[in-house]
Amino acid sequence: MNIDPKDAHAATRAAHERTRAELDFSDTVSFDDARRGFIATIPDAHIPADSGGVAWTMREHGFLDGQASDTVNPSLWRQAQLNRIHGLFKVTERIYQVRGFSLANVTFVEGDSGVILIDPLTFTEHARAALALYTAHRGERPLKAIVYTHSHRDHYGGVRGVVSPEQVQSEGILVLAPAGFTEEAFSETMLAGVPMRRRSLYQFGSSLAAGPRSHVDSGLGKAAGRGGDGFITPNQLITQTRERHVIDGVEIEFQLTPGAEAPAEMNLFFPGLRALNLAENACHTMHNLCPLRGAKTRDALAWARYLDEALAHYVPRADVVLAQHHWPVWGEARITEYVAGQRDLYRYLHDQTLRLMSQGLTPVEIGEQLLLPNRLSRQWFARGYYGAVAHNVAAIYAHYLGPYDGNPVHLNPHPPQANAERYVRYMGGADRVLERARADYAAGDFRWVAEVTNRVVFADPTHRGARELCADAMEQMGYQAESATWRNTYLLAARELRSQQAPAVPKGIAISPDVVAMLPLEKFLEFLAIRVNGPRAQDINARIDWILKPEAAAASERQRVTLSNGALNHRAGSHGDAAQVTVCTPRAQLAQLLQGPAEMLRSLDAGEIDVKGDRELLRAFVRALDDFNPMFNVVEP
Repeated sequence: MNIDPKDAHAATRAAHERTRAELDFSDTVSFDDARRGFIATIPDAHIPADSGGVAWTMREHGFLDGQASDTVNPSLWRQAQLNRIHGLFKVTERIYQVRGFSLANVTFVEGDSGVILIDPLTFTEHARAALALYTAHRGERPLKAIVYTHSHRDHYGGVRGVVSPEQVQSEGILVLAPAGFTEEAFSETMLAGVPMRRRSLYQFGSSLAAGPRSHVDSGLGKAAGRGGDGFITPNQLITQTRERHVIDGVEIEFQLTPGAEAPAEMNLFFPGLRALNLAENACHTMHNLCPLRGAKTRDALAWARYLDEALAHYVPRADVVLAQHHWPVWGEARITEYVAGQRDLYRYLHDQTLRLMSQGLTPVEIGEQLLLPNRLSRQWFARGYYGAVAHNVAAIYAHYLGPYDGNPVHLNPHPPQANAERYVRYMGGADRVLERARADYAAGDFRWVAEVTNRVVFADPTHRGARELCADAMEQMGYQAESATWRNTYLLAARELRSQQAPAVPKGIAISPDVVAMLPLEKFLEFLAIRVNGPRAQDINARIDWILKPEAAAASERQRVTLSNGALNHRAGSHGDAAQVTVCTPRAQLAQLLQGPAEMLRSLDAGEIDVKGDRELLRAFVRALDDFNPMFNVVEP
């Protein structure tokens, strides 16, 4: 099967013409803002990876300098051009940003004697290169504080590129974060880390080559990037909204925004600098209320209320609004319009979804019917480059009512493969389905073609005609998509269908040794618990004392682990009844043990784990653990 991308269909070209007619592409204000204050950059923002290869580059996206291709939504092409602007920029007095060196931005706030760094990017190499660029043009300044605005990895993972834990300790560097930051960072990285990693490949198109028929952007920024990542635990938490601190002579008021863009997040207002940093709560796109990679569903109503609070308390005192993605906005009138528009966007999505829910409509029906008001829909900052109306509607619906749409037919459907086999049989067999689907493809009905041909794929994964036509349909939907994440998802699915194999990504979990090194024992055990294969473990009854050494003096570093009825529970401290097995491990060994049961058994047999008691019971426990494959199938059974 030929895996090369194909040309744009006539229906796709027609859709792009409608977009060009709908939006004002002569408006260049965003380009002016994105370039304002430019100081310097490095060629193509090209950053080598410490392990070899490339951690980040804009070199492959040079094609964006030209006119929009007919294989890319012209609105997304514009956003991709904006996200290609990179370098060090002056935002206002004392505030600088490096943009386009990672998916997110890093912000530098100059204090009386040093610098405050906000969000050290995704990977070590990204953060190191950004700091080097800043230092080259602003001089060496001691690091006084690091601020994590929220609990997503692209805002903290590069911290080891700018500072070490030893420096934090010895130099008294503040590491600030919103309340709940560490717990939420661990929850997202570990507990749901395996499926989220696989789905992230679709969302960001990480394995897609750059090109007009492939990867062009990620909506929030150019791409996910790669490199080494780490974690340094915050040493000061912001626990009260509108809490004020003076750091190196700079006054900062923190607005907590939990449950909006992240479970733990905060905005920052600088009264003396007349600057408002909205973290990731207001960017130049409609955001996701639940990203395609998966996450805890966000609260659109709370999101709108936080932005309204910022509009009331901070915007009248701000000359500039910046964020940890995209470019700033300057001037009272434009700032007000921007923040109010973002507020109205999430409030409208919330209220109109609830209104239509109350009329009995399902998520699919609401998503098809709900349109943004004309004035709002024509604002570039409200376009769906990262989120999308239909997907956000589904998230709001699930937030209130869960995933069930109320139709009893959908309560207990057959699983996908069995369902597909029945559909194909009822539709007259695969050949008949393909005959009709080809006619619908010619007519430009790609949504339907993708649905029916994917049923054939699930009924018979070896059917080359179904795989090819399903890929063709999803490719055209990718070409039409304004959302970069939808485009990436469709195009990667098309490639996997054509190649009949998933991208070669190393097996394992998306968690760095640095994160594990900071991991409380209870969090390690929570992750171990989701590996327990319940049916295989249901007849095993075990009491295991797990102790971290040499930290075992702390009660939290001693855990009684109980396996019964296929469920793993744990409780801190010592207990009266004797354990059947006692396991002692150094903290550094946890990362090794997280690689899976095979590695745990190897360590056990090699005598690398200090065990007292029933070793065979411990082996039985380990053999009852699952080994996760993060490259599970998505578009086929």
